[in-house]
Amino acid sequence: MTRAAGAFPTPVERRPRLWNDVRARGLLAQLLFAAIVLVLGVVAVLDLRANMAARGVPTDFAFLGQPAGFDVNQTLIAYGAGSTYGRAFLVGLLNTLLASAVGLVLATVLGFFIGFARLSDNWIVARGALAYVELARNTPLLLQLLFWYNAVLKPLPSPRESLALPFGAFLNNRGLFAPAPVFEPGAGLVGAACVLALALFFALRAVPPRRLAAPWRMAAHGAACAFALVLPLAAFVAADAPVGFDRPRLVGFNFAGGMRLTPEFVALTLGLGLYTAAFIAEVVRAGIEAVPRGQREAAEALGLTHAQARRLVVMPQATQLIVPLLTNQYLNLIKNSSLAVFIGYPDLVQVFAGTALNQTGAAVQIIFMTMAVYLAISLLASLAMNLYGRRHAPRER
Repeated sequence: MTRAAGAFPTPVERRPRLWNDVRARGLLAQLLFAAIVLVLGVVAVLDLRANMAARGVPTDFAFLGQPAGFDVNQTLIAYGAGSTYGRAFLVGLLNTLLASAVGLVLATVLGFFIGFARLSDNWIVARGALAYVELARNTPLLLQLLFWYNAVLKPLPSPRESLALPFGAFLNNRGLFAPAPVFEPGAGLVGAACVLALALFFALRAVPPRRLAAPWRMAAHGAACAFALVLPLAAFVAADAPVGFDRPRLVGFNFAGGMRLTPEFVALTLGLGLYTAAFIAEVVRAGIEAVPRGQREAAEALGLTHAQARRLVVMPQATQLIVPLLTNQYLNLIKNSSLAVFIGYPDLVQVFAGTALNQTGAAVQIIFMTMAVYLAISLLASLAMNLYGRRHAPRER
């Protein structure tokens, strides 16, 4: 005999036991692992503090308020031998940021130029760019820094026999001397006018072209250019020329006045910029060649010139491939700036992780602060490049 439908009892649904739940087991394992790591970290820190205290090594950051007792040959802010270690840390940080920023600009401009040259139809230009890329990429950066410092800048003539450069600049074995801007009362008005002009310029340029007829579009672009030129000039005249230049002049055996870029700074920025430019050039070349050739041919078939096709069709697509690799090269340049210690440039590593560490003995605190600074700079640079890549990402219509 067979039972009728529904005669069998319905099984009662039961929740799986804790050790049979895969999700619960995974969460428990993660919590256990995190607890073990935390305990080991606390034990290591306590043991480190005990060993440091037993040897008389500072265990806090109070040394930052003590006088440093040493000079720095290039500073962007006021600093002397009586300044504190905290002030020395700030001096080294600003010097690192300055060298990295100048190196990034030089590497970007030169890298894009060489990258375009690699794709040139001119045989000499393309092969010359290839030779530069292969030479710069396949020699150590430290060797290039020593070359620029010892073989190029050090043999320059003395100050009395300086090489005269355009715009009142002079180059000798003590550095590059150039006119320095001098701001008088009223310079703030000129700065505000420049900011306002730039804001109006980008606001007018940001108007979508399809919303304006051709004559009005031309008028908007003309007004944007006029604002960018007329407003700062009018403010400059109204404030009675509040911006001047202090030109360097030879006094005795050295130059006085103006601003001085030390040979160490010039060698560092040249080495970083020229070395990284070779890698950026290959990134640009690869990004452009990755765009299908049919895109360029279709643009030229629509009547665009070769330059217009590259600027309006090829480069927007290549940018998405270039930005991630370009970010990596930027981070490498920032971290490679720490090699400045080998040519005597007073960057963060040389000033703080070198001189200050040897004097105070606070190795753990100083190394931690230095690593945290480089980590923060790298993360901020990555964030900026990611935002740029998202902003210029192609949008679906």
